[in-house]
Amino acid sequence: MRTRYLTNKIFIIPTNNTLIQLFRYLFVGGFAFVIDFSLLYVLVECFYLHYLLSATISFICGLFINYLISIKWVFQRNKRNKIIEFISFSLIGVVGLLINNLFIWIFTEYIHIYYMISKLLTASIVVLWNFFARKYLLFSSK
Repeated sequence: MRTRYLTNKIFIIPTNNTLIQLFRYLFVGGFAFVIDFSLLYVLVECFYLHYLLSATISFICGLFINYLISIKWVFQRNKRNKIIEFISFSLIGVVGLLINNLFIWIFTEYIHIYYMISKLLTASIVVLWNFFARKYLLFSSK
């Protein structure tokens, strides 16, 4: 019985608990990252787009996936205009995109790391920015 309650609390019941939200966000972000990472590779290796253009396109696709799942499962939504919410979510994502592209560029061009490894390194920075900015700036109950 305790296991069922704990499972429901972690996976099903809406919550404002930061640790549970972070767990859920990492799960959602991981899924969005797989899409982002895979699309980056396909755009560069199959369509021969520049890695930064590809990183931008793939990041935006991941952003949409992240938004759709986050509003349903991770964060408690405030009573606000959903268009404003999406724009705010996206603006935080644009900052994440700038961080993403800046670090991929630095790692690839100046440290000479393969662009896919640069993306992996950069993702850990961006996920923290995105989670905490969205939690405290967008989905805060204050």
